[in-house]
Amino acid sequence: MFNIKQNHMKKSTHYFLAILLLLTSCVSLDENPSSYMTTDQFYRNGADAVAAVNAIYHRMFTEELVLFNRQLMMYEMSTDDCTAGPRTRSAQVIDMSKLNHVSNNLAIEWTWKYTYDAINRANIAIDRIAEIPEEEIEETLRQRLINEAKFLRGWNYFNLVRWHGEVPLVLHETTSLSQEALNVSQATEEEIYRQIIEDLSDAEELPAPEEYNSNDAGRATSGAASTLLIKVYLTREEWNTAARKAEELISKGWHDLFENFEDVYNVATKNGREHIFSAQHKGNIGYDINHLAFTTAPVEFNGDYIDAPNHESGLFESFSEQDTRKYVTFVKEMTDPATGELITLSDIHWNKYWDPDTPYNQAESSKNLPLLRYADVLLMYAEASNELGNKQTAYTYLDKIRERAGIPLLQDIAPNLSVEEFRDSLFQERRKELALEYQRWFDLSRRGSEEYIKALRAAGKNNVAARHIRFPIPQRELDLNPNLKQIELWRSY
Repeated sequence: MFNIKQNHMKKSTHYFLAILLLLTSCVSLDENPSSYMTTDQFYRNGADAVAAVNAIYHRMFTEELVLFNRQLMMYEMSTDDCTAGPRTRSAQVIDMSKLNHVSNNLAIEWTWKYTYDAINRANIAIDRIAEIPEEEIEETLRQRLINEAKFLRGWNYFNLVRWHGEVPLVLHETTSLSQEALNVSQATEEEIYRQIIEDLSDAEELPAPEEYNSNDAGRATSGAASTLLIKVYLTREEWNTAARKAEELISKGWHDLFENFEDVYNVATKNGREHIFSAQHKGNIGYDINHLAFTTAPVEFNGDYIDAPNHESGLFESFSEQDTRKYVTFVKEMTDPATGELITLSDIHWNKYWDPDTPYNQAESSKNLPLLRYADVLLMYAEASNELGNKQTAYTYLDKIRERAGIPLLQDIAPNLSVEEFRDSLFQERRKELALEYQRWFDLSRRGSEEYIKALRAAGKNNVAARHIRFPIPQRELDLNPNLKQIELWRSY
């Protein structure tokens, strides 16, 4: 994988962005830092540019307890499938699980902070890499790095607009401490989506997957940008564009399903043909903790059991015994590698990120977290096709997923579903296929409050309300920035 971890970015490069001027909502600003590297000192050549973009990836995917290294699991707690486990110590996590989260919940505050931190790193990289003298950086590298930063910025804004709706849209480095510069007003959802689409469209100019070598595993590709764009258009219910983009990506032949579902999560097959974009983990390097593996690991081997399946949700029971995904996703029995003893676990546990090579310390798990994969592209194509009335195409691409799972094809058992019935079947298939991959909350919320409430009540979370299809803007941000307004769904809470 590409080297974003060596010596923690050799510290001087890892920390340089942490002390740059950020949004007022992210950090307290010091007008006269006395001993830190500045952007003017740093962006001198291609190596500096690579380090700067690596720092965005690091903030989003590998740094401890940030964003995709478990922080987003706090938001998955607000779904039907997840709940706080018996050893959860954090009141914030418990509140999210019980749908008691409010605007001063620290989990929401931290996620906002980390997301805008990553955005600001991307803004700085985009602006400053463009200014590096041409004799100090190859032009192809310059454009690739700028487009990688745009991909990451677009992804972060896509999360923000789905979580909160209207949020500040900041596209350049914050260079002033004036109130005008710091107190940024919210943009409309349409303005935010317009920028997301622009960033991801630029990022489609990134290299194809095969153009990278193994040392660059984990970098954004053209296929990753296209996959996120499909998801954007699907979220906006722009079915024609979503279907066209999915068809284009499928036709390029860059990706395919693994023959065996378990290979999606095996260490030996990570960054394989089905993986479009994955958060990279490599254990036993001293500081990179795989928090999602650690917090979902079975208690009998781990000693800490935080992120649990919600057993009232019926997800485990919804898999047939023939479904090859069932005991990759969940586990009931495990063999203790030290004794050879078969242990019946105290309850059903998540299993996707359990690494058998580090049975007693899942923090050192080398399993990647697949965030964009080909199975999702097929399901999105099926969804858009169904909404457009192209039923045969919808059945064909949904059934590719069921065929790999070893279960009867939907075409064979229910060939005449209405658009609404097919939609329900498709979202159930997404739920099974993509469980514990940070997809469920987004899928529920985009279906609207009625479907969200129905799903969560069926899973025993009876205090669910329409407001839970969004998260409140953190109270700290509202206090710091008088131009911010709480989103309408949360103004009375």
